[in-house]
Amino acid sequence: MHYITAGESHGPMLTAIVSGVPAGLKISEAQINTDLARRQGGYGRGGRQDIETDTVRIASGLRFGRSLGTPITLQVMNRDWENWSAVMALAGDPPVGLVREVTPRPGHADLVGAQKIGTEDCRDILERASARETAARVAAAGIAREFLADVGVEVFSYVNRIGNVAMKEEEPLIQAPDYKPLAIETSEVRCPDEAVTKKMKAAITKARKAGESLGGTFRVVALGLVPGLGGYAQGSDRLNSRLAAALCSIPAIKGLEFGLGFAAASLPGSQVHDPIIHSQKQGFSRASNNAGGLEGGMTTGLPLIITVAMKPIPTLANPLPTVNMDTLEAADASKERGDVCAVPAAAVVAEGEVAFVLAEAYLKKFGGDTMGDIKAAIKAYCARLKTMAR
Repeated sequence: MHYITAGESHGPMLTAIVSGVPAGLKISEAQINTDLARRQGGYGRGGRQDIETDTVRIASGLRFGRSLGTPITLQVMNRDWENWSAVMALAGDPPVGLVREVTPRPGHADLVGAQKIGTEDCRDILERASARETAARVAAAGIAREFLADVGVEVFSYVNRIGNVAMKEEEPLIQAPDYKPLAIETSEVRCPDEAVTKKMKAAITKARKAGESLGGTFRVVALGLVPGLGGYAQGSDRLNSRLAAALCSIPAIKGLEFGLGFAAASLPGSQVHDPIIHSQKQGFSRASNNAGGLEGGMTTGLPLIITVAMKPIPTLANPLPTVNMDTLEAADASKERGDVCAVPAAAVVAEGEVAFVLAEAYLKKFGGDTMGDIKAAIKAYCARLKTMAR
């Protein structure tokens, strides 16, 4: 299962095409719209969210609410296009008096992109490099999430740090799978701790008043996975490599950890690796989950737990110094309408990226033609694992 997106931040629409979807999968626009709304939420979002109310339109690949096994096209309209139709016109000559973006923002794709393609207007870059593109990703990921739900897999996320405000977790690899979705989704920063939520909001408010932006960290958790997804024979088969690539493709993501992550580097092996245990009821398992659900590039069947770090967004109310591309003189960086903090939104996008990788891993192992055959293959595989456990 793969997706491709198209569209600019202030263009008419964002489009995603998802291929490799098995036939017979029930898909709901309403469920995708729920995820789009989650992406738009979060304390600290900017003015763009007051303009847009993202909803999806599925234009191909379904009949009577179920997939046909053909590419699925999804569209999310940009309401702000009405205000930008002259500046972002798809045809004709530039309007008289067009103001070019020539003061690139530090930390953004503006300058490097302009150097890459030889443009004198950073808007040619920033319109596509904008995180607005992730709305199309979330829409596309709705297909992968529907697939995973149909085979018993749940993917969720929660924010555990914004700026210097962190949620205290004594045993995060044990606690993370048990956080309640209601506690996460009713928090304005998607943090399951009510007291920490208040502190995070206060930090965001302080940053807004100072003209600053804030990053943070969040965890993505997947439950219900079968062991053995991914592979060990080639580097590209390893699920951790695929997950890392997918997560680092999200704008502003700067690092991630599987399970213990960097903490494992300072501990002896006896405190890092998870002892293998066995019971007649459960079969093979682990006494702990320091690996975060992955061993040798494959799922262990335990919860997949990934911690992801996001930098502060580069658009600042008090802009950093830059250089005017026309005059080569010092200037203040340009200011697009931006967020103070988008960590909660990025966590929702990350859920989608993880869902795509996991869905593709299931299809590679169990076939991809039709949901009935896939479920039968999973059932047979799980039955074989039980036989091994005797």
